[in-house]
Amino acid sequence: MERDANGSRGRSGSYRSLDIRLRWCENLIMKRRMVLIVSLVLLSSCAPVLSRDHLKQGVRDIPLSAVREDPTRYTGRLFILGGLIVETRLTDRGSLIEAVSVPVGSYGHLKSRGRYEGRFLALYPKAQGILDPLIYGKGREITLAGTFLEVRNGKIDEMEYTYPVFTIAELYLWDEPRAYYVVPAYPWYYGYPYGAYDPWYYRGWRYYRPPPPW
Repeated sequence: MERDANGSRGRSGSYRSLDIRLRWCENLIMKRRMVLIVSLVLLSSCAPVLSRDHLKQGVRDIPLSAVREDPTRYTGRLFILGGLIVETRLTDRGSLIEAVSVPVGSYGHLKSRGRYEGRFLALYPKAQGILDPLIYGKGREITLAGTFLEVRNGKIDEMEYTYPVFTIAELYLWDEPRAYYVVPAYPWYYGYPYGAYDPWYYRGWRYYRPPPPW
């Protein structure tokens, strides 16, 4: 009996040791994945989203208010614009995007989503194709190179508004943002095959559940 008890204790200790090693390996794999994700994000943030010729020729530091005040001065100039789409409409001339202007950096990346500079219209000529309003829908982010064409009077709800209008030479549609969450380590990670448990989610969650709100 004593030998059986010792044998049971020995097997139990082996299982615990194996479980600890599994947790260590899984945590190491998760950390390496996160390092890879961060590296990819950093690399992508250094890559231009438009052609270098357009980025070199286009202006980014002229506010839309200046264009509205003196449109003749800027007619025919190439601008690099960031935008948050309000809507996309199909017209007889092409696809017309209405967007809220967002500042862009030297590579065309959006600088600050919380800083807006008014609205503009951007026409994607029919000869270049069609922008599906379902894909280029409300809330999507874009960067474009566009030639200033004119100003056009319109309305935002009941308010009169003057829109700068651009003809799109090149357009980049940003991916929709995704939420990433690291699987918790011990004590809320039980090891293979049980996965992770979040004590703040009342039913618990595993890899496929959405991240908590913080």
